[in-house]
This record gives sequence, C-alpha cells and structure tokens, in this order.
Amino acid sequence: MGNMQNLYETVKKAQMVVQVEAVRVQKELAAAEFDGYCQDELIKATLSGNQQPVHIEITDAAMELGAEKLSLLVTEAYKDAHQKSVEAMKERMSNLAQSLGMPRGMPQGLGDSLK
Repeated sequence: MGNMQNLYETVKKAQMVVQVEAVRVQKELAAAEFDGYCQDELIKATLSGNQQPVHIEITDAAMELGAEKLSLLVTEAYKDAHQKSVEAMKERMSNLAQSLGMPRGMPQGLGDSLK
C-alpha cells in the first residue's frame, strides 16, 4: 500500500509542476507581442501572445486605397499576427512538455490552459 501512496504523491507533485509551468508560459506569452503585416507592409497589426489585439498601424498609402481594400489589408495583417502568435504558443508549450519529459509534440490537453 505504501508504494501506491508514493506513486499518488509523485503524480500530484508532477501535476503541480505542470500547472505552475503552464501558468508561467501563459504569463510570458501574454506579455509578448507579435506583429503581422499585409502585402507591401501597408498595415501592421500587433497581437499579444494570447491573441489579444494590441494595436493596428495604417499607413497613409493604405488609407488612399479606399474602405474595401483597407478592410482586406487589415484582415490580412491581423491573420499574419495571429498565426505568429499561435505558432509561438505551440512552440513554447511543446518546449514545456519536453522539459517535463513528455514526448515530442504537444500532448492533448496541455495547451487547454491557455484558452
């Protein structure tokens, strides 16, 4: 029975380490910023590491293209920034999993704490 108790305690400690490290990574990502651009870099969209909009920069040249084209360019820049932010999250969570001795690739559910 003592071995089962030791195993239980070990698993509980491992869960605590994972939770603490996941929170650390989440805070690190929230503080990070990722820039995305549209074609020709007429628009720059900046998102936080947890995919929250930070700001949009629009050049005078983009403003001259009209509302419809401007809308498309803003969307393009936003998508670029979002992709970079998501990739950074995946990479950091994968690194966390590896540092905890888990196999390569993010384990199912490990990234759920970031949602």
